Amino acid sequence: MAVDKTQFHVLAVDDSLIDRKLIERLLKTSSFQVTVVDSGSKALEFLGLNYEDDDHNDNEHEQRDSNSDEDEDHQDLGVNLIITDYCMPGMTGYDLLKRIKESSCFRDIPVVIMSSENIPSRINRCLEDGAEEFLLKPVQLSDVNKLRPHLMKARSNSKDFDSH
Repeated sequence: MAVDKTQFHVLAVDDSLIDRKLIERLLKTSSFQVTVVDSGSKALEFLGLNYEDDDHNDNEHEQRDSNSDEDEDHQDLGVNLIITDYCMPGMTGYDLLKRIKESSCFRDIPVVIMSSENIPSRINRCLEDGAEEFLLKPVQLSDVNKLRPHLMKARSNSKDFDSH
């Protein structure tokens, strides 16, 4: 099944089932391809970042090594944007943002943080550390429309990068 290259792929991360369903519906209404996961660690796993420093997952690490195409598959997934809840158990959206921005492969992917709490210091910290947007929940269709410029910018950056 060929994926339309003009369609954007968004990875949505939220521990709340209701919020995941809402963001998935809003994104699909806007013609985005959507992958939803319920935690920061699952987002890292989806991107292929979780095994970098997990010594206790030797089995999984060996499986990854035996399937050398897997890294390329993650690149082929072509995630164009990550939208994540801030408050999640285990790994917060801020922690996920930091991991993505520290990754050489994924640092250019725009990250949008969502939260139901309007805490200016939290919002500023996320934006200063690389988040493209900070959306207040519940996310609206008008918020989703704000994502397109970031997607377009990310796509043009990746084309510039590919041409070098």
